Amino acid sequence: MKLYGMLVSPYVARVVLAARAKGLDLVPQAPPGGGIKSAEFLAMNPMGKMPALEHNGRFLSESMVIMEYVDEANPAKPLLPKDPMDRGQARLLARIVDLYVQAHGGAFFRNMNPAQRNEAEIQTAKDGLRKSLADLEHFMGPGPYALGSTLGFADCALLPNLLMMSGIVAGFGVTDIYAGLPKLTRWMQQMQSDAITGPFIGEYRQAMAAFMASRR
Repeated sequence: MKLYGMLVSPYVARVVLAARAKGLDLVPQAPPGGGIKSAEFLAMNPMGKMPALEHNGRFLSESMVIMEYVDEANPAKPLLPKDPMDRGQARLLARIVDLYVQAHGGAFFRNMNPAQRNEAEIQTAKDGLRKSLADLEHFMGPGPYALGSTLGFADCALLPNLLMMSGIVAGFGVTDIYAGLPKLTRWMQQMQSDAITGPFIGEYRQAMAAFMASRR
């Protein structure tokens, strides 16, 4: 398998983390041709987005699809639960992050420059982020992981995106996005102490810091 993209992308990072949870080493490679809009990359993925996965001469795009493929193609240490409702809940948590939590990131990115900030847009984004995190909290399991007692699909899908959002909003005065959300607070503590996700957190934050520095 070959994974194309950059680790700083939470969508690439979640695939990397899912592979590690299964005992696989899937290191992201730079898109061929120098970027995701190159002719070489678009031949693999005409959507022009990362990640893209190459395996046995065929290609997949969309991080959630790739995660499920990696899980099913390597049946040892399954990431998705056996119970159908639990599987649905794992996918639901990932969808909430993708469709609702992550949706507010653009407003913060657009207002990174303090001298040109739209305070009304920022406040709307803060309110929306808080609402979406409360929805995520509602559907979280009792812990210590997102669903149950072991690292799984939902944890891998959530962690990079929430790390990115937490890092971005820190520059807007939001120092703890989990404040008042006990399930998410406990979950992040578990992520920090887990043998796989703990080191990954440091690695991802380093990649994000380098990316943010390049934008200044």
